[in-house]
This record gives sequence, structure tokens and C-alpha cells, in this order.
Amino acid sequence: MKVLMFFKHTYWIILVTLSFLLGYTSSVHADGVVVDKVYHPYVLPNEREVEWRLFSAKESKNNKLGQRFSYGQSLTDTLMLEFYLVGERDTYNDFSLTSYEVEARWMLTEQGEFWADWGLLFEIEKQQRKKNWEVTSGVLVEKEFGRTSLTFNAFVIYEWGNTIASEFETEFRLQYRYRYLEQIQPAIELYSGENYLGIGPAFMGIQRFDGQKQLKWELGFITGLDRRSKGHVLRIAVEYEF
Repeated sequence: MKVLMFFKHTYWIILVTLSFLLGYTSSVHADGVVVDKVYHPYVLPNEREVEWRLFSAKESKNNKLGQRFSYGQSLTDTLMLEFYLVGERDTYNDFSLTSYEVEARWMLTEQGEFWADWGLLFEIEKQQRKKNWEVTSGVLVEKEFGRTSLTFNAFVIYEWGNTIASEFETEFRLQYRYRYLEQIQPAIELYSGENYLGIGPAFMGIQRFDGQKQLKWELGFITGLDRRSKGHVLRIAVEYEF
């Protein structure tokens, strides 16, 4: 019953957000699907982590597949640095390394210190063969309502290089999560970006071990909402913190 009430309570949040995003994204031009991880604004002292992410998008007869492998470590009690290797499958079904990323997350406020928890994200990516570059900066916000959490990411992206035009882009990610159990937390996620708008269910959980050791998992299935956002996207993430 509580899970059903959680999904009912998401209606007004999704309705308001969709109204805003539909109006906003109608004027931008697209580069592709923007479904990825929804970031939380938290950093733990002495945190270290390894992570694997999988992205699979079904569009008519094509099936895009990408994976990310990362290692991260907190430099201070509020600053986290993470390094990524990104691989994708090409049209010949060959999987290869396509880009490198360096990402920094900065926790601006302590959890529960203000009406919402705030953080910043900075990322730089270099494509290996095409020699294109991408710089991202964003705001991470999370607000708890009892046993539910609302998380919002807003990113500004600048890209340039040999095979792409230099331009700015924007992306938005929204997650409304019900903390039913630590190991099982259902959510609704919404993604908006360059020519893409999608929404779908997600499930995630945490299994804690000794000390700071914990295993996090996420699974989401996102569906495009308009003619520009065709197909379905499956995203999986597994993270081990120690």
C-alpha cells in the first residue's frame, strides 16, 4: 500500500516538471539520448569506490550499447574525484574504448543542514579517436520528504572538436525515490536533454557491510515521451564503496 501511495504522490511532481521541460526543450537541437546516473550531492570522508554502468538503447533496428568503468576517491570530506573509461559497441558489433573522463563532485552543504542538500559537479571528457572534448558543470539538489527523496540534476555542457560543432547544451535529470527498505527503493526518473525527453521506473538499493563498505545497485527502464525521443533505454549501475 505504501508503495502505491508513493507512485500516486509522484503525479504532481512529474506533471509540473514535464510542463517545464516540454516548454524548454522545444527550442533546442539534439545530439542524442541523455539517460545516465542521477547524481546525489553527498561525499563521505575517506570514501573510495569502483563502479560499472551499462547503457542500452533500442531504436528501431539499432541497439546502442555503452559501458563505463570508474574508480573514485574523496580528496577531502567534501570533494570526490573520479576517473572513467568509456566503451561503446559500433555498427560492426565491435566493443572498444571510446573516451576518458575526469569528474569532481563537491558537497556544498551537510546533509540536513538546510531545507535541501546541495552539491556541484564538474566533468571533462576526451574522445579517444575523434579528438572531441566535452566540459560539463552542474548543480545537484536533494530534498527529503519523510521516507521519500526528490533529487534534481541540472547540467550545462560545452563541446568542441574535430567532428562536432562548438556549442552549449543543457541536461536535466529528476528522481523521486521511496525508501521502502535500504535494499529495495522504487523510484520514478525523468530525463531531458538535447532533443530527448523520457520517463520511466527505476529500482535501487544498498547492502551495507563492515565500516564504510557498501554495495549499491540501480536499474532503470526509460521510455521516450515524444516523436523525437524514440525507443527505450535500459540503464544499470553497480557501485562498491570501501
